[in-house]
Amino acid sequence: MEKLNELIKIAEETFSHVGMLDVDTIVVHPELRDYCSTDRCQHYDKKWTCPPGCGTVEECEVLMRKYHRGLILQTTGDFPDSLDYEQMGAIAKAHKENIVEFVKIFRDMYPGGLVVADLPCENCKECTYPDAPCRFPDKIAYSMSAMGMVVSDVCRDNNINYYYGPGTLTYVSLVLTD
Repeated sequence: MEKLNELIKIAEETFSHVGMLDVDTIVVHPELRDYCSTDRCQHYDKKWTCPPGCGTVEECEVLMRKYHRGLILQTTGDFPDSLDYEQMGAIAKAHKENIVEFVKIFRDMYPGGLVVADLPCENCKECTYPDAPCRFPDKIAYSMSAMGMVVSDVCRDNNINYYYGPGTLTYVSLVLTD
């Protein structure tokens, strides 16, 4: 527990909001794969962390259920104009930078832990999928949607807000431990 408390303290210094995650609260929604298969995010069939490279929904759930707890990590920023894509990008960039640095610490403390993010994996300029194995399996972060998770539901079911009021935008990632 001491190691987890240390990780929580680091997370609280890095992210806007941090909550405890009980993996048993996560409900997997296979229908989210229908959304993925429309390729609206332009990552479908292009990355190891997205379908079909990440495996079936059932395989993703089996992987996730190996863990029991973790942290919900949020970066929230001001977003008063919903058409301000530059600001949206700035908040996403801040979250990505936060999670990349935090995951280095997390992997040192929990080498077998799992990272799940609401941002696509961008460890490589071009993913090796499907021609070669992932170059950085120790840095991999799976997509929350690909895993069948509804981000707002995960937050709600673990007693952490997802919506912080008008004019805000929140990005979420999870780290799962034993």
